[in-house]
Amino acid sequence: MAKINRDYTKLRSSYLFSDIAKKVAAYQSSNPSADIIRLGIGDVTRPLTPSVIEAMHKAVDEMADEKTFRGYAPDLGYDFLRSAIASHDYRKRGCDIADDEIFVSDGAKSDSGNIQEIFGKDNVVAVCDPVYPVYVDTNVMAGRAGEFAEDAGRWSDVVYMPCLEENGFAPMIPSGDRVPDIIYLCFPNNPTGATIVKSELQKWVDYANEHGSVIIYDAAYEAYISEDDVPHSIYECDGARTCAIELRSFSKNAGFTGVRLGFTVIPKDLKVEGVRLYDLWARRHGTKYNGAPYIIQRAGEAVYSDKGQEEIKGLVKYYMDNAAYILNGLKKAGLCVSGGVNAPYIWVKTPEGLSSWEYFDRLLTVANVVGTPGSGFGPSGEGYLRLTAFGNSERTKEAVDRIAGIVI
Repeated sequence: MAKINRDYTKLRSSYLFSDIAKKVAAYQSSNPSADIIRLGIGDVTRPLTPSVIEAMHKAVDEMADEKTFRGYAPDLGYDFLRSAIASHDYRKRGCDIADDEIFVSDGAKSDSGNIQEIFGKDNVVAVCDPVYPVYVDTNVMAGRAGEFAEDAGRWSDVVYMPCLEENGFAPMIPSGDRVPDIIYLCFPNNPTGATIVKSELQKWVDYANEHGSVIIYDAAYEAYISEDDVPHSIYECDGARTCAIELRSFSKNAGFTGVRLGFTVIPKDLKVEGVRLYDLWARRHGTKYNGAPYIIQRAGEAVYSDKGQEEIKGLVKYYMDNAAYILNGLKKAGLCVSGGVNAPYIWVKTPEGLSSWEYFDRLLTVANVVGTPGSGFGPSGEGYLRLTAFGNSERTKEAVDRIAGIVI
């Protein structure tokens, strides 16, 4: 008789963004004339840039010619893309990362969910709180999370690192008896938009090396960093090659949410129990292929051209102009807000003691604006709501006016 994975049955009944979609759909059905502005899901809205489109068209033509046709992509990614990534994103920043330490995939979400497969079930996992829910959910599926306490809104075996207003929404290094084996860090953070300076990140690297922990560092939003003392990669820190894995994405910097492309960096120096994680991840890629097609990888390569880099700067500026408008507009309206400086997310403290979902409902029904309840990102997210800058600029301005109107 077949058996199911019982750890899957521990997952919450639905996913945060599915709950949001259902609520919005129900409201829209009852109020068909409502003009809803969506600042909830972090999906980009600007079209792919000319350099990227040109590269994709050229690659399509190659696929139509027997002499230049490509079949399966190499398990770890095409050399042309891995070389461009290693050179531009790492070595130009002084990071010692080789071309073949880049593993190309179909996106950072896939990698952030799959990377835990190379670790044993008995590892203790630590996460920022609040943070992107995929980290916790995939460890629940793997059997590392324990049991869920409804009253506390947390998993018994997960080490939560609170990111609160009083600590600048940045986690503190764990100080209790439970030393985490796997530490998830996300900077700039999703959902709070918080960052830490290089000297503080160095402390995490030193801690991990001291205790034999592995840091899984999500740098999906590094292109939005505007402050000089905020690192773009964990490999800017000394000793990171022996304790850190880094996840990156083309989704938010280059607008690839609809075409899917990302990569993971695993240095060959990183070992657990004497085993190179590089070899385990390479073997997993060969067995469970989740790479990207040739056409998409050529599109990714185009991002690193001189023209492509200028275009990407324009995309980032567009969204960060939105972020600045939301941040400043809501501050003027009297709301307590943060983020929006090094990330395209604004973290809004709910007014009048409202819960995250109560404030979500108020914005939806009164202002016809969709946000994301902070409680969906972890227990410390309760009492907050995330707004995204990934929207049309005119509609974003209108959304801010509507929200401000409720406050005033």
